[in-house]
Amino acid sequence: MFANMFRLTAIAALAFALTSQAARAGEPPLRIAVLKFGTVNWELDVIKHHKLDTANGFTLEIIPVANKQASTIMFQGGEADMIVTDWVWVARQRAESRDIRLIPYSLSVGGMVVAADSPINSLADLKGKKIGIAGGPVDKSWILIQALAKKRHGIDLAKEAEPVFGAPPLLFKKGLSGELDAVINFWHFLAKMEAKGMRRIVDVADAAAELGLDPQTPLLGYVFHGDWAKNNADMAAGLLAASRQAKDILRDSDAEWNRLRPLMQAKDDATFHALRDGFRAGIPGKSAVDMASAQAMFALLAELGGEKLVGKAKVVDPELFHLN
Repeated sequence: MFANMFRLTAIAALAFALTSQAARAGEPPLRIAVLKFGTVNWELDVIKHHKLDTANGFTLEIIPVANKQASTIMFQGGEADMIVTDWVWVARQRAESRDIRLIPYSLSVGGMVVAADSPINSLADLKGKKIGIAGGPVDKSWILIQALAKKRHGIDLAKEAEPVFGAPPLLFKKGLSGELDAVINFWHFLAKMEAKGMRRIVDVADAAAELGLDPQTPLLGYVFHGDWAKNNADMAAGLLAASRQAKDILRDSDAEWNRLRPLMQAKDDATFHALRDGFRAGIPGKSAVDMASAQAMFALLAELGGEKLVGKAKVVDPELFHLN
């Protein structure tokens, strides 16, 4: 009798598990559009490889795109549930009455590098020099470095140097070839440039700290519509949990990075270690975002970047950051 009851209980439990899996299989996936070779793919690969998505109640679908504009168009057109971008863009959207939110993804920011034998040792040495800048005239790293140059030396780099704007890969090549005196680039390109012998003279995180800002304020995140989160609360919470679990693995496991190395396209050990260590340095904490620090950073960006950068936004809405 007890054996039959045990058998029936086991069968019922198995049936429930299979039913739950079938129900989940019928649910729409969480679709995220990301740059084909962006560093977020490393974290997403960890989520898929370790099945952290299904363990947290959702199925992740990665949609590779060629550029940031393509991901934004897909997101705004409803073809993707999430993209990865910065919170200043989210603040702009919220100022235009679009309920868009962000789960912090990374603290990593850029900096400025010069050739190893360059005579440039400080921002004061950049007068009359050609500076390559990724991201355009309102790039946040460029804005913060300009502010630091004014604070330290009283110089206006936008007027007293020669800014040259271009795509990150192009600036990477021109920096290594010596066609540019200095380069401000995204963190992973800087890591590759330093691995090839270039020298960093300014780190944006250090610049932020010197300007009285908190470098622990996350700049990038997983971005989604508020209505989507309300209708898919479990899925949003699952992504947050899976992202944190993936970051724990990436922070602690060198073996995981060895597995990811082909995806990273690191052709030598120096580049591989620079990319790994740079990603780890950018892992944000799990505590709430310091809104006072976020407001202070936004105010400086708004002052220097103007409406071209921040749009109609005046402040950072606390509901911008989704942390639970």
